[in-house]
Amino acid sequence: MLKDITLGQYFPGNTIVHRLDPRTKLLLTLLYIVTLFVANEAPASYLVLLAALGGMIALSRIPPRTMLRGLKPLVIIIAFTAVLNIFYTPGTPIFTLGFLHPTWEGLAHAAFMMLRILMLVCGTFLLTYTTSPIALTDGLEQMLSPLKKVRFPVHELSMIMSIALRFIPILVEETDKIMSAQKARGADFETGGLLKRARAMVPLLVPLFVSAFRRADELAVAMECRCYHGGEGRTRLKQLHMSGRDAGAFLAGAALLAGLIALRRLGL
Repeated sequence: MLKDITLGQYFPGNTIVHRLDPRTKLLLTLLYIVTLFVANEAPASYLVLLAALGGMIALSRIPPRTMLRGLKPLVIIIAFTAVLNIFYTPGTPIFTLGFLHPTWEGLAHAAFMMLRILMLVCGTFLLTYTTSPIALTDGLEQMLSPLKKVRFPVHELSMIMSIALRFIPILVEETDKIMSAQKARGADFETGGLLKRARAMVPLLVPLFVSAFRRADELAVAMECRCYHGGEGRTRLKQLHMSGRDAGAFLAGAALLAGLIALRRLGL
């Protein structure tokens, strides 16, 4: 299960999606999230969104199985959300069993909600899969650069987010190693009740926290040895420049949003 967590991983490539400016991809991701919540719960709207997401995945050449593998750890959360919508959405009951009365409207709402969450997560995955952490840091910092006038620590915030994303796959790998070592010593993480499983996680969490703090200390020492003192006066090896493909991507995103708004107004 831990190996299925792919958030924060970067898959190098030379596709048109990889070559987009990181600021463009950040803004398009935000636009895509807004579009998801603007769309009404109708098959036509979700077919358009699925086609747009599928087109972006095809252009990025990210294997669909990688996307699906990244969704596996979220199955429980998505299923729990769907169950809540089925039982707590008012409407025509499917059946009544005591205080349980699932509705047909809740079933339809749950299906659309699950699809919306899946598309939201896949769109976010696509951002991290096709953009290196350094490029994300530079793009985010330049987008927030106007806040520097009010002494907002833009560079530090961008650096923190970049390091957090970069450490996700590292910590997942470290957790998997510790679990394998504990299982070799007789630890059992899969049987027993909820309380027993929670207690079994203690021998896993302690060395994981120790390892995380050690890595953080080593990173701080390495940054100090390289004379890192924040973003003031710092230069970049690669300067960000937007091109025609970025303008085309913005136009495509705006067209998608306009189309979904039109479908919503038409009630389709």
